Amino acid sequence: MTSAAPYRFPIGIDPADIDFMGHVNNASYLKWVQAAVIDHWRALAPAEAVAQHLWVALKHEITYLKPTFLGDDVVATVVLEKVQGVRAFYETVIRRGEDVLAEVKSSWCCLDAETLRPARLAREIVQHFFPADAKA
Repeated sequence: MTSAAPYRFPIGIDPADIDFMGHVNNASYLKWVQAAVIDHWRALAPAEAVAQHLWVALKHEITYLKPTFLGDDVVATVVLEKVQGVRAFYETVIRRGEDVLAEVKSSWCCLDAETLRPARLAREIVQHFFPADAKA
């Protein structure tokens, strides 16, 4: 598989995201990554696939580089690195302008929405995320 196109997800910072030190609490980054990845899935997958599949996070590895503050203009850039079996591997970079605030590697498991059991995605669904592979 080749790299998928980056997907930009604007992040709204809520006053509830701010911790006792005056910047965004680390837990908020997880909320943002989940929202960005799920939005990426819903934006690119066919509607039928979205209705038939759910995603649950298996692992997040976050590197915090700079603090984020209320009022910052923040964007998460999501890249689907690969789909392997029932798992999807993402890289999400959270930025304020050119400043990288956090880098996140995450893995997700696809579930059948009806049975809630792990489910593989059909190749034609995966190709929506890797358009260069569809032409090969």
